Amino acid sequence: MDDDRAAIAALVFGYAERLDAGDFAGVAALFADAVFGAPDGPQRRGAAAVRAVLDEKVKRHPDGTPRTKHVTTNLVIEIAGTAATARSYFTVFQATADIRLQPIVAGRYHDRFVCDGGAWRFAERVVFIDLVGDVSDHLHS
Repeated sequence: MDDDRAAIAALVFGYAERLDAGDFAGVAALFADAVFGAPDGPQRRGAAAVRAVLDEKVKRHPDGTPRTKHVTTNLVIEIAGTAATARSYFTVFQATADIRLQPIVAGRYHDRFVCDGGAWRFAERVVFIDLVGDVSDHLHS
């Protein structure tokens, strides 16, 4: 059970690490067999759809990254056999040549996971945006 929790936590935290590194292909790969989206917005299914929305929406700066740091907290994981759910909070910080370090968005992730062949993977990530700051140097208009 502890190994399962660690594997699920690694997926949750790995998403943030890949996104902050500008590894949009790596983020998309996490959702190869999953759904990603907002509760009342479009649902993206599969790696290609997730990659397309990241490329369309998220600005990359000269270093190839979005110049962000996602901080994921309050992770609660519930496992039932080969299915699991997780809830967590996130806060995104950003600093660029044009803006000082500041929080730009905060919200919650509600995730579902499945265990296939002994390996956990995302089945769904629902992103709830609760607070929005200055995203002018983060998102394409």
